[in-house]
Amino acid sequence: MRTGAFLVIGFLLLVLQGNLYPLLGPLDLHGATPSFVLPLLIFLGVHEASTVRGAGVAFGLGYATDLLASAPIGLFTMVSVVVWWLARTAGVRLAAQTWWTKVALSFGFSLVESVLVLVLLAIFGADPQRPLEIATVALPRATATALCSLFIFPLAQRLHQGSTPARSFEGLMG
Repeated sequence: MRTGAFLVIGFLLLVLQGNLYPLLGPLDLHGATPSFVLPLLIFLGVHEASTVRGAGVAFGLGYATDLLASAPIGLFTMVSVVVWWLARTAGVRLAAQTWWTKVALSFGFSLVESVLVLVLLAIFGADPQRPLEIATVALPRATATALCSLFIFPLAQRLHQGSTPARSFEGLMG
């Protein structure tokens, strides 16, 4: 149930993220379209106990990003799983409790994600200039993602708490 809920929320966040660009485009914010899925992946890396569930959700959301963003298939799939794994490996469970650390984690992991995407595009992409053009939007995107993480982390926390089974009194006694 929890896996499906995270996938549905992640997919809805992807659709919302995809519809932000036409709204933010006329403001000329130079790439400040945030990634709504990245804070969700960080949350899963920090809080999800099941490795299989966390990696599966990261894989599914990365694949959905590839499909909806018209990215090369496998690019965001791999990057999403790597970001989830890095968040899990970092062991920042206690550090992700305050708003400041949530913003800092989202900003840092957004930069890591951008570097991974740029390196993969430079290696496997057909256009060698494309990564250089995309590199200019890494900082504005990381800033926007960090600010939006203040809304996505509480959403993920509610989803995580709402899907954990409650212990019954009889289960504690017997």
